[in-house]
Amino acid sequence: MTNLSAAILDPLLATNPAGPRITYYDDATGERIECSTATLANWAAKTANLLRDELGAGPGTRVAVLLPAHWQTAAVLFGIWWIGAEAVLAGGTEADIALCTADRFDEADAAVGTGEVVVLSLDPFGKPVPDLPIGVTDYATSVRVHGDQIVPERTPGPALDGRSPGDVLAAARASAERQGLTATDRVMTPALWESADDVVDRLLALYAIGASLVLVANPDPGSMDRHLQTEKLTRTLL
Repeated sequence: MTNLSAAILDPLLATNPAGPRITYYDDATGERIECSTATLANWAAKTANLLRDELGAGPGTRVAVLLPAHWQTAAVLFGIWWIGAEAVLAGGTEADIALCTADRFDEADAAVGTGEVVVLSLDPFGKPVPDLPIGVTDYATSVRVHGDQIVPERTPGPALDGRSPGDVLAAARASAERQGLTATDRVMTPALWESADDVVDRLLALYAIGASLVLVANPDPGSMDRHLQTEKLTRTLL
């Protein structure tokens, strides 16, 4: 059976592990973070180990991802898929585990009931979320102690909002063809992953054919020309 993370990340690691894979901008704050393929894969593996070893996740586990488009969200998604669990993006859907930002804690708590909630600060320096309730896991604190290697789950369950890994991979490849993406593209997109289709079209389609992503939150029209030159962009999907 297809392991979605292995199917997408392994070819990228084999061909260009050190090249930029995701560059995250927040034009409102001036933040810029760049991750190579190897760095992204390591963070995904650490996330996978956190989910599996601390929280008991695996095939059939539904993990609500209540996070904005961000480089850490990409690591979370690939971490979920490494262990064969299912990422659930649809709001109001029941899940076993939720990963969220602090402002969506109530939504996460409602989704999991008595399940586990992991809160991400998304801080560029890895600062924890302050004043979390007892029993809630802080991602920044917990993930750093886990290993950055993972053995992909061989019998994964559904991968993304009920879709199988094979279906998601096929959809990503079809989306890349439809958008005319190539392995040499460096593509800028807005930081909007609000649905499974967004994740397929704006993340997985790029990686399925080897392209590189520049993700821009709070895009400032005055900064677009600078991004275009600095990042050597070939495509913009804004």
